[in-house]
Amino acid sequence: MFDKPTVKGDLSRSAKVQMRSIYALMIRDLMMRYGRDNIGFLWVVVEAMMLAVGVMIIWSVLRPSLEHGVSMIFMAFTGYLLLTMWRHFTQSGVGLFEQTSGLLYHRNVSILDIFISRIFLEFAAMSASFVFIGAVLIDANLIDPPHDLGTVVVGWLAMAALAASVGLNLAVASEYSKTVERFVGPIQYFLLPISGSFYMVYWLPTKLQNIAWFIPMVHCYEMVRGGFVGDAVVTYYTIWYPYLWAICLTCLGLWGLERVRSRIHLG
Repeated sequence: MFDKPTVKGDLSRSAKVQMRSIYALMIRDLMMRYGRDNIGFLWVVVEAMMLAVGVMIIWSVLRPSLEHGVSMIFMAFTGYLLLTMWRHFTQSGVGLFEQTSGLLYHRNVSILDIFISRIFLEFAAMSASFVFIGAVLIDANLIDPPHDLGTVVVGWLAMAALAASVGLNLAVASEYSKTVERFVGPIQYFLLPISGSFYMVYWLPTKLQNIAWFIPMVHCYEMVRGGFVGDAVVTYYTIWYPYLWAICLTCLGLWGLERVRSRIHLG
């Protein structure tokens, strides 16, 4: 007699199939963007590092070495890399499903797999850049080692979750209207001065601090910076707040994804 398949076994097999699909999509995306020549897929990391290092050099030249007792190199390092992850995640979903609709001919590939593979790829690149640049700066005594590495990781993951959830909703919205693509850039620039990338909350007047507290991105920056500096600098953040935003936006995005499936035409 043959054993009847169990629900646990079916779920395990399905998960393995989907993970293989996501991995294959990541490899395909890497090959499409960077090819096999020269350093190939390493460009996905080097590209982010080059931009981040360039911004840090400019900041160190144009601004004083310390501001409110905080190193400008440290501010540029934490601010720009988190900002870059936000921008890459949120922009990667715009028009993604239309561009890759031909992949849906494969039975095991879903539109959610396509989005997840793009996010995983961007996350791996940004995380590698963050670790490498941070290690170099620490080794050169330009910044101090993290006081609480766990808080740094939690803050980094919070920004990733928040940005991915926004990117999912933009991916869905862009399938309903091409106009969405035109608004993404201006909205990114509007968020730039209030996101927390260029300031710390304790620098602000009390009234502005109360307003900044409601911006979920600010908590991610404060967590990462608080994990590095510890009690040396006052930081304001609530760990659950950006994750709550991410969960709510992800649920909204998944609901929208179910509704948008019928609008995606196989290419």
